[in-house]
Amino acid sequence: MKSVEAKPKAEHAAILRAIAAIPPGCVASYGEIAARAGLPKRARLVGRVLGETPAGVAPWYRVLRSDGRIAFPPGSREFREQVRRLAAEGVLVRNGRVDLAAHGWERNLDDLLWGPPPPAKKAARGKRRPTGD
Repeated sequence: MKSVEAKPKAEHAAILRAIAAIPPGCVASYGEIAARAGLPKRARLVGRVLGETPAGVAPWYRVLRSDGRIAFPPGSREFREQVRRLAAEGVLVRNGRVDLAAHGWERNLDDLLWGPPPPAKKAARGKRRPTGD
């Protein structure tokens, strides 16, 4: 029965990798994390994995409900901590909710596909490479 024990660990690792990939200043929903981890419709598993994961292992505070609300009860210690951590990254929480259009991780597919390209990196200036002549 090794495969039964290995599967949940692999699923948990995939979820933690997906959460770790959320860039600072962005948020994602439990369902989005599940989908990115290859586990569509397993949003509750994401919540369970986060609940079982020690603090500091993954940026848990970047994961929200699908409507942008914080999952902890308003005013609780965890709620206040999540708001504080998001604010430190420039994410505004208003009435317990984050504007997903502004801070959602790759949520606007049209903008990604048709928006302006990211700024090009500047070429390094300085010494030229020898041409071999």
